[in-house]
Order: sequence, then structure tokens, then C-alpha cells
Amino acid sequence: MDELTAAGILNPELRASYTECKRLNSLHGKTYYLATLLLPKNKRPHVHALYGFARFADEIVDDLTSTLSSSEKEIALAKWSTQLIKDLKNGVSHDHIGKALVSTVTKFEIPIAYFEAFLKSMAMDLSKTTYETYEELEEYVYGSAAVIGLQMLPILGVKDKSAYIAAEKLGTAFQLANFIRDVGEDLDRGRIYLPLAELSEFGVDRQMLERRILTPEIRNALQFQIARVRKLQREAAPGIQLLDRTSQPCIKAASELYCGIVDEVEKIDYQIFQKRAKTSTLRRIKVALPAWLQAVSARR
Repeated sequence: MDELTAAGILNPELRASYTECKRLNSLHGKTYYLATLLLPKNKRPHVHALYGFARFADEIVDDLTSTLSSSEKEIALAKWSTQLIKDLKNGVSHDHIGKALVSTVTKFEIPIAYFEAFLKSMAMDLSKTTYETYEELEEYVYGSAAVIGLQMLPILGVKDKSAYIAAEKLGTAFQLANFIRDVGEDLDRGRIYLPLAELSEFGVDRQMLERRILTPEIRNALQFQIARVRKLQREAAPGIQLLDRTSQPCIKAASELYCGIVDEVEKIDYQIFQKRAKTSTLRRIKVALPAWLQAVSARR
């Protein structure tokens, strides 16, 4: 039985929407997609729907090949966001991504506030390029990443409300790991996500980053940020046990692979301006194989 049928999604138009979301996930979120395959078939389409929504919004904001100006992107995002939130509230959408999202949100009663927070953070990317403190960055990260974990919990199944705190921490860890890896790419977009005040404590400023040469100061600043990712990951780990057994292998694998980005940064000796830290195929296999065996066992 295919995933959509297993999830009870039979309407042709709705199936097409979910299929598009899955395509976006498989194309742009390879690690995320791999982890999703560890879920039972009937849960996967709903996770694809959440990813499709997030990816489509992100593309409006960050597509470097787009000829739209920042103000034009802001208008396009605002128009799409307004309509999608309206669709979520009405329970009906004609948007090719929105159909699947509305279906999933309705089925699992996911709070619309999570999607409003996400879209707010996407809008921030069009006007805000730096964050002075970690506390300031947290507002952005809550919307851009923490709410992704919160959105997923009703789909994954939870045994205790403490799982929500863990989901926020793990989502934040994922995002911070990306920020560490993507310092150079973010500079291309005119942004610095690492808090300026914390960088300053290590003697790092914007000019030093823009020279794109690894210095002892930048190395020390990256090590500080990596320690934060690992701390958040450790604090989130007990929350995975609060999920439905069939969902635990997926989140364990995602945690190891996403937070493992910082391990890859260390392996390339922090040369983030010269290389892109990537999780090797071998490591993916080492994580995915035991996780798959655990997933099969949990479904029994």
C-alpha cells in the first residue's frame, strides 16, 4: 500500500498536493527526507506537508536566482502568507501546497499560531540581517525552527506534555547547527545569524567574517556555538522517549544527523569559508540502518 492510501488520502487533487510536498522534501531536504522514511507510512505524507509549506515559504525569501527585489519578495510572501493563514482558519485551500497543509493541520488540530510564527520569521529575513544578542536571535529561531518540531508532535504522537519543551530545544539545535555551517552562504545573502555580542566576546566582527579567512578568533567563536548545539541536543534527548514508539527512531536519526553537522564542521577543521560541511553517506548509513531496524521492531 502506498503512503497516501495508508494515510487515507484518496482525493486526487489532495493526493497531488501531498505528492508535490513530498517532491520538495526529497529534493531539498535529503537528511530530513531520509529520517521521514523511518516513520510508519500513514504518518509520512503529513510530515511532507509540513516540509512543503516551510520550503515553499523559504524559497520565496531565499531564492538567489530570483529576479525579484527584496520589497517585491516581501509583497509576494505577505500575499501568500495572508491567504494561507486564511485558508487554515477556513479549513479549505486552493493553493497547490496549501491543500495538503490544511488537510494535515485540520486532521491533527495543529495550532495555527505555529504557522503564523514561522511566517513572521520568514518575513524577518527580508528586513533583518543581524542579531545583537542570543535572546534576540531566539525570537527568530522560535518561528523558523522550534515551531517545526511543535507542529510535528501531534503527528508523531506524544505521551507527555514535556515533549513540547524538548521539541523546541531540538528544533533550535538543528537551526543553530545550520547557522554554524552556513556562515559563508548567509554572508552571500547579507546576513549574519550568529549573535554579534557573542562574536565580539571572541574578538570577531562583521569585517573579519567578510574577509572569509579562518582566524583563531573565529575558530573559538564557532567552538562556543557548537557547544551550545550539543547542550541543547542533550537536553532534548529525554523528550524523544516521550514520543510514540513508532516515531522515536525517526527523531533519534534526525537528531544525530542534523546536530551531527557540527561534527562535520570540526572534521573540516572549521574551514567553513572554503568547504561545506556535509554528513557523509557512510555516516547516514550507520545512523539509518539501526534506526530502520528499530522502526520495524516498533511497528510490530
